[in-house]
Amino acid sequence: MSVKIDKGSSLASLSLTPLIDVVFLLLIFFLVSTKFAEEERELDVLLPEASEAQPLTGKPREMFVNIDQHGQYFVTGKIVDLPGLEQVLKAAWVNNPGRASVIIRADKRCEVEHLVAAMNACNKANIRDYKITTRETSG
Repeated sequence: MSVKIDKGSSLASLSLTPLIDVVFLLLIFFLVSTKFAEEERELDVLLPEASEAQPLTGKPREMFVNIDQHGQYFVTGKIVDLPGLEQVLKAAWVNNPGRASVIIRADKRCEVEHLVAAMNACNKANIRDYKITTRETSG
Protein backbone atom coordinates (compact mmCIF):
# COMPACT_ATOMS: atom_id res chain seq x y z
CA MET A 1 0.00 0.00 0.00
CA SER A 2 1.52 3.26 -1.08
CA VAL A 3 1.20 6.49 0.81
CA LYS A 4 0.58 9.65 -1.17
CA ILE A 5 2.26 12.82 0.20
CA ASP A 6 1.11 16.21 -1.06
CA LYS A 7 4.35 18.25 -1.21
CA GLY A 8 2.89 21.42 -2.74
CA SER A 9 0.49 22.34 0.04
CA SER A 10 3.13 23.13 2.69
CA LEU A 11 4.67 26.00 0.68
CA ALA A 12 1.26 27.34 -0.27
CA SER A 13 0.45 27.95 3.38
CA LEU A 14 3.57 30.07 3.98
CA SER A 15 2.52 33.55 5.06
CA LEU A 16 4.53 36.57 3.91
CA THR A 17 2.82 38.98 6.30
CA PRO A 18 5.48 38.75 9.07
CA LEU A 19 8.23 39.27 6.50
CA ILE A 20 6.53 42.41 5.19
CA ASP A 21 6.11 43.67 8.76
CA VAL A 22 9.83 43.24 9.43
CA VAL A 23 10.74 45.09 6.24
CA PHE A 24 8.50 48.01 7.20
CA LEU A 25 9.96 48.12 10.71
CA LEU A 26 13.49 48.24 9.29
CA LEU A 27 12.47 51.00 6.90
CA ILE A 28 10.98 53.07 9.73
CA PHE A 29 14.08 52.48 11.87
CA PHE A 30 16.46 53.76 9.20
CA LEU A 31 14.26 56.77 8.39
CA VAL A 32 14.09 57.79 12.05
CA SER A 33 17.82 57.28 12.66
CA THR A 34 18.79 59.46 9.68
CA LYS A 35 16.50 62.22 10.94
CA PHE A 36 18.28 62.19 14.32
CA ALA A 37 21.66 62.45 12.57
CA GLU A 38 20.47 65.47 10.58
CA GLU A 39 19.05 67.17 13.67
CA GLU A 40 22.41 67.00 15.44
CA ARG A 41 24.01 69.00 12.64
CA GLU A 42 21.12 71.43 12.24
CA LEU A 43 20.65 72.30 15.90
CA ASP A 44 20.47 76.08 16.21
CA VAL A 45 23.33 76.83 18.61
CA LEU A 46 24.91 80.23 19.13
CA LEU A 47 28.62 79.48 19.09
CA PRO A 48 31.17 81.63 20.94
CA GLU A 49 33.49 83.78 18.88
CA ALA A 50 37.29 83.62 18.77
CA SER A 51 39.59 85.96 16.91
CA GLU A 52 41.98 83.18 15.82
CA ALA A 53 39.42 80.41 15.21
CA GLN A 54 40.15 78.20 12.23
CA PRO A 55 38.68 74.90 11.19
CA LEU A 56 40.91 71.91 11.82
CA THR A 57 40.63 70.77 8.24
CA GLY A 58 39.38 72.60 5.21
CA LYS A 59 37.28 71.06 2.51
CA PRO A 60 39.36 68.66 0.48
CA ARG A 61 39.67 69.95 -3.02
CA GLU A 62 42.15 69.63 -5.78
CA MET A 63 44.73 72.36 -6.09
CA PHE A 64 45.79 73.26 -9.60
CA VAL A 65 49.40 74.22 -10.35
CA ASN A 66 49.82 75.64 -13.84
CA ILE A 67 53.21 75.98 -15.51
CA ASP A 68 53.47 78.16 -18.60
CA GLN A 69 55.95 77.81 -21.44
CA HIS A 70 58.47 80.07 -19.68
CA GLY A 71 58.47 77.98 -16.49
CA GLN A 72 56.39 80.33 -14.33
CA TYR A 73 54.18 78.72 -11.69
CA PHE A 74 50.56 79.84 -11.28
CA VAL A 75 48.45 78.90 -8.27
CA THR A 76 44.90 80.31 -8.03
CA GLY A 77 45.71 82.75 -10.82
CA LYS A 78 48.76 84.23 -9.08
CA ILE A 79 52.37 83.89 -10.15
CA VAL A 80 54.55 82.22 -7.51
CA ASP A 81 58.19 81.24 -7.53
CA LEU A 82 59.39 77.79 -6.52
CA PRO A 83 59.83 78.58 -2.78
CA GLY A 84 56.39 80.22 -2.81
CA LEU A 85 54.95 77.11 -4.46
CA GLU A 86 56.45 74.96 -1.71
CA GLN A 87 54.87 77.20 0.94
CA VAL A 88 51.44 77.02 -0.72
CA LEU A 89 51.67 73.23 -0.96
CA LYS A 90 52.77 72.91 2.68
CA ALA A 91 49.80 75.07 3.73
CA ALA A 92 47.50 72.81 1.70
CA TRP A 93 48.96 69.79 3.49
CA VAL A 94 48.44 71.40 6.91
CA ASN A 95 44.80 72.21 6.09
CA ASN A 96 44.06 68.71 4.75
CA PRO A 97 46.60 66.22 6.11
CA GLY A 98 46.53 63.09 4.03
CA ARG A 99 43.80 64.37 1.72
CA ALA A 100 45.53 67.15 -0.21
CA SER A 101 45.52 66.60 -3.94
CA VAL A 102 47.42 68.53 -6.62
CA ILE A 103 46.88 68.59 -10.36
CA ILE A 104 49.89 69.84 -12.30
CA ARG A 105 49.11 71.36 -15.69
CA ALA A 106 52.33 72.03 -17.59
CA ASP A 107 52.63 73.60 -21.01
CA LYS A 108 54.15 71.13 -23.45
CA ARG A 109 56.70 73.75 -24.50
CA CYS A 110 58.12 74.25 -20.99
CA GLU A 111 61.29 72.50 -19.94
CA VAL A 112 60.90 69.26 -18.03
CA GLU A 113 62.92 70.57 -15.09
CA HIS A 114 60.06 72.93 -14.12
CA LEU A 115 57.62 70.03 -14.07
CA VAL A 116 60.02 67.91 -12.01
CA ALA A 117 60.55 70.83 -9.61
CA ALA A 118 56.77 71.07 -9.07
CA MET A 119 56.59 67.33 -8.42
CA ASN A 120 59.51 67.63 -6.00
CA ALA A 121 57.73 70.50 -4.21
CA CYS A 122 54.70 68.22 -3.77
CA ASN A 123 56.93 65.53 -2.29
CA LYS A 124 58.59 68.03 0.07
CA ALA A 125 55.12 69.07 1.29
CA ASN A 126 54.21 65.38 1.92
CA ILE A 127 51.58 65.49 -0.84
CA ARG A 128 51.74 62.15 -2.59
CA ASP A 129 48.48 62.52 -4.49
CA TYR A 130 49.52 64.61 -7.47
CA LYS A 131 48.64 64.12 -11.09
CA ILE A 132 49.97 65.49 -14.34
CA THR A 133 47.30 66.32 -16.88
CA THR A 134 47.47 65.73 -20.59
CA ARG A 135 45.16 66.39 -23.46
CA GLU A 136 43.42 63.68 -25.43
CA THR A 137 44.75 63.17 -28.94
CA SER A 138 42.33 63.95 -31.73
CA GLY A 139 43.28 60.95 -33.82
